[in-house]
Order: sequence, then structure tokens, then C-alpha cells
Amino acid sequence: MSILIENIKELMQVEGTPRLLVKGKEMSKIATIKDAFLFIKDGKISAFGKMSELNKDEILFSTSDIQVINATGRMVFPSFVDSHTHLVYPASREIEYIDKIKGLSYEEIARRGGGILNSAKLMQDASEDELVESSLKRLNEIIRYGTGAVEIKSGYGLTVDSELKMLRVIKRLKHLSPLTIKATFLGAHSIPLEYRGNQTKYVDTVINEMLPQAAEENLADYIDVFCDTGFFTVEDTERILEAGMKYNIRGKIHANELDYSGGIQAGVKYNALSVDHLEFTGKKEIEALLKSETMPTVLPGAAFFLGMRYAPVREMMDAGLPVALASDFNPGSSPSGNMQLIVSMACILYKMLPEEAINATTINTAYAMGISDKLGSIAVGKKANVFITSEIPTYEYMPYYYGTNKVETVILNGEVIN
Repeated sequence: MSILIENIKELMQVEGTPRLLVKGKEMSKIATIKDAFLFIKDGKISAFGKMSELNKDEILFSTSDIQVINATGRMVFPSFVDSHTHLVYPASREIEYIDKIKGLSYEEIARRGGGILNSAKLMQDASEDELVESSLKRLNEIIRYGTGAVEIKSGYGLTVDSELKMLRVIKRLKHLSPLTIKATFLGAHSIPLEYRGNQTKYVDTVINEMLPQAAEENLADYIDVFCDTGFFTVEDTERILEAGMKYNIRGKIHANELDYSGGIQAGVKYNALSVDHLEFTGKKEIEALLKSETMPTVLPGAAFFLGMRYAPVREMMDAGLPVALASDFNPGSSPSGNMQLIVSMACILYKMLPEEAINATTINTAYAMGISDKLGSIAVGKKANVFITSEIPTYEYMPYYYGTNKVETVILNGEVIN
């Protein structure tokens, strides 16, 4: 089926010549068309422009099966791209949330076997079918909030069997969900208790046992390491990234959430697709990123939920860097995949302009997933993942009116989902 959306109040993030990313001052600019149309055919964007340029009769005559949507008063956006999540997990962790309220830090909870290790214990007993069922519910939830593509990490397994189980679940989700999904192998998410004091042995397990099987079954698009204080060292990280390169699996790094860990520089050294979190980012880190093709990715939900310092997004953009924003949807430190809320946080907490926030959650997050040639903007030939808003006065209203769902209609792969 083809879809013609007409009378669009404003068509957002349009590109005549598609770009892979937007950086520096360009992030404050966004191209739009008012009183617009969008024509979708064979699952892709076929044409767009002003209503005055639309030859509707020609489209209707040449297209046998077409749905016409009147978007009067409504805007059309490219779907959000969420390039960092952990949404395959066995159970919520609201009890730890109470511990945080009482004053325990993220590191203190982790040291006593909570946090990631808590999820890892539960993961070992969860079946693939149970994980698929619960994850599909979360995927359907983020679809309703406007997400069209999502990266999902393993990392709550921490044993060979459990990590592979998680990756197999993600592979099944790719077939079951209309979302565009990328899988990231994150065996180095935390150090199991039995390896404390000998984490090199656990890194050996990640490299010599987990990774080869994940690669053999084609389960991982990317490989990740939590390079930070109390987790994995720069040396550990570089060993794992080198191992990934042998299987042509590119890196994506958790870096500098808790301290100046060297994770950003390690990511740049090994041409990581993205380095994520970045609360501790200074001049040296910015200089390293400026010389790279690595996307700095900030996770506002985690910093907000944990009460941490906020990454210096303005300094990064002023230096000429691109910035992506993702949800970090997970049960412990960011239990939400609502990218509309991330856009609001970008403006409220990080003082980003609405245009910067939109660029950071569409084209730049698409780059951080390696799919900005297919998604992240309205361009002819790109996959037709878009959403139609409810009636809203301006696109600035998207971050301003936080807390409600402003998505009315979702189109993924050229089909109306809801």
C-alpha cells in the first residue's frame, strides 16, 4: 500500500541532499516545509513538497492501492531513533529505586550485588519466550511514543549461556517487531562477583567464549564495553574492541559516566561508532572526538534518574561536535524509553534549542546506530518511518508540553501501525 499524507501543517527535518550527521552550529538549524505533503510508496519516502506542488490526480491515477491521510493542523516528523537501550530484561528494579531515595549511590548498590548483577541473577532463570514477550510490550510502548528504530544491548547475562540467550532474544525481536533494531553484545557490562579481584579472567571469557559464539550465530551488530571507574579498565576495553574487530564487529562504548575514565579516548582510538553517557567530558575528550568519526551520545534519562552531573553538551556543540541523545531505557538507571521526554530533557536540563534536540534524536542517533543513510530525516529513498502529531501549534511545542504523548499516528516501513 502507498500512503499520501496531505495538508501537513509542517513537515519536519526535510533533506534534498541527505546527510549522515549534523554537527556544531548546524545542529541549531532544521529544514521544514509548511503546508506540505508526503508520499510514501513501497515502504520508502517517494516524494514530498508544498501542497501547491502536489499533483494529487496523477498520484491517485498511477497508484492502485493508496491510503490518503488528511493531516490538517498536524505535523509530520521522522521517527525518533533510540541508539542506546537495555530493554531486554527479566524484571523491574523499583526496590533499588527506594535505596537510591534513601541515599545509596549507584556504585554502592553495585558493590553489594545489586544493579546490573541483580538483573543478571534473574536473567539466568528467565526463558527466551518470557523475555521476548516482555520485551515486545516495551517495544510497542516506545512505538506509540514515536520511536522507529532502536538499538538493544545484551549485558544482563554475564555468563556465556545468558549473554547468548539475550542476543537470541534480540534476534527474534528483529523479526517480530516493525521497528528497525540493531543488536549490541555487551558481555562486559559488569564484573560478576565470582570474578572480583580477577576481572582479567572474565575479560578472557568475554573474548574467547562469548564473542566467538555470538559472531558465529550472527547475533551482534556491535560490541560494547562499560569502561568506567569500578567497571572495566581502558586495557580491558581495548582488548575487547580488538577482539571485536577480528570479527568485523564495530565498537560502541559506555564511557565517562562516573569519572574521567579514558573510555572516550579508547573509543576514538578504535573508531567506535559512538561513545555514550559522557558526564565527565573535558577539553582532552572533546579534542579527541573532534579528530574522529565517533558520535558523542548523551543519555539524559540516566543522569536525571541518578541525580548525576549533566554532560557538557553546549561546550561539545560549540567546539564543533555532533551530539546524539538516547534514552538508555533500562530497569535500573533509566526506566523509560519515551524519546519525547528525552527531547524535553534536552531543552530543560541541557539548555539545547528545540532544533538541536530534534537533530540529536533523529539524524544523529541514526548515525550512532549506523543507519543514517536509511533513517533519521525526510529524504527521498529513505525508509518511511514517520509519525503524525496531534494538533500542535509549533514544533517547539514538542519539548515544551512535556508529559503527554503528542504522537497520533505512527507509520513504520511505509505502513500505518496505529
